[in-house]
Amino acid sequence: MKPFTAKHATCTCAMDSPLDRKKGKAPSRKKSKGYYAKVKKGRGTGSKAGGGMTAKGVAKYRRDNPGSKLKTAVTTPPSKLKRGSKAWKRRKSFCARSRSWTSERGKAARRKWNC
Repeated sequence: MKPFTAKHATCTCAMDSPLDRKKGKAPSRKKSKGYYAKVKKGRGTGSKAGGGMTAKGVAKYRRDNPGSKLKTAVTTPPSKLKRGSKAWKRRKSFCARSRSWTSERGKAARRKWNC
């Protein structure tokens, strides 16, 4: 097997193999870390059904990222939202963006947001 060598004489890519590089210290948003609710078929809406990050997950993410604007879902029924309010606009924007989501998790998120 050939040793890992640089493509060019001035290139430093041979000094850092891809396996030696370290990843950044960005916080994890993985499902396995427990920051997302599990998707359960036919179990209602919201975190019970797995429709996005839980309040605990959002709080942890905001602690790890000062200045983050991440928010939980607008779960208020559309009939209770005042037309033109910030929450009404967030919900409308999310529903428009997520219209094409067809996965189980996407459908759960759309149920949680009352789309």
